[in-house]
Amino acid sequence: MHDTVPYQLLADAVLTLHVLTVGFVVGGLVLILVGNLRGWTWVNAMWFRLAHLAAIAFVVAEAWFGVVCPLTSLEMWLRERAHASTYAGSFIEHWLQRILYYQAPGWVFTVTYSLFGLAVVAAWWYFPPRSNRRVDQTDA
Repeated sequence: MHDTVPYQLLADAVLTLHVLTVGFVVGGLVLILVGNLRGWTWVNAMWFRLAHLAAIAFVVAEAWFGVVCPLTSLEMWLRERAHASTYAGSFIEHWLQRILYYQAPGWVFTVTYSLFGLAVVAAWWYFPPRSNRRVDQTDA
């Protein structure tokens, strides 16, 4: 029984990372839009915008190619090693899975991710990232 505990903890950590990644993708777009409307130039930093674009591009590609997210696969593998059900277990597992995993036909996710990806591309075009390293005094 004790030899399964590390797997359970690692599975919870992967689930937490997965939720944080989703938060970055969704919250990142919100930050880009709100930040540009409020004049926050840091939201257009090239590193931030590239990381955000890469994250949503990865999600959209997974959906279009029918690939299961590697974080989901890793989490399920760890839960199998822990002899745990995918919907039972620790507090973290229980609540984060309710937030992250929901039931719908596959095409719904593909359309949703694609539309979100288009919104990110539109934000990239409408609020282009900046590659210069200069920071205005108003940002400090």
